[in-house]
Amino acid sequence: MEFNGRGVQVSPKSASSPKRQTSAIICKAISPGINMAEQTAREKAEEHYYRALDFVADGEYQLALAEYKKSIAADPHFTDALHGMARALQDLNQLDEAIATAKRIAEIDPDDVLAHTSLSVLYQKKNMIAEAEDEGNKARILGWKQQLKKQSDGQG
Repeated sequence: MEFNGRGVQVSPKSASSPKRQTSAIICKAISPGINMAEQTAREKAEEHYYRALDFVADGEYQLALAEYKKSIAADPHFTDALHGMARALQDLNQLDEAIATAKRIAEIDPDDVLAHTSLSVLYQKKNMIAEAEDEGNKARILGWKQQLKKQSDGQG
């Protein structure tokens, strides 16, 4: 591991990327309301998550999948890593595992539009049209609800 100019630990690959340096800095900030054990687990999860993103960028989906799994082991509720894992599994044509992962996201965050959109796409790929349409409808309704909430919050 290397350290950037701000003392943040970065992987050698991410050391060359200003965008990843910024992400690393943001991720290292202590979040209010989170105890140190949770913060440490999240930091570890984020380190593996960013390594996975580097592997995805290089087209190394098996290696990315391994890093996503490590990220989720560190923080089982880190939905960003779960989304990445679902996509890597999709790219590896492991559709049943991708569906299970996307369902897990929807269990953790029932209002996650992307989880339902991903499920719709995955079901389409498996020719499960009724299920795909059902998940697509859930995603649309959630999106509308979120849009209406934003509008009402902005007016109040």
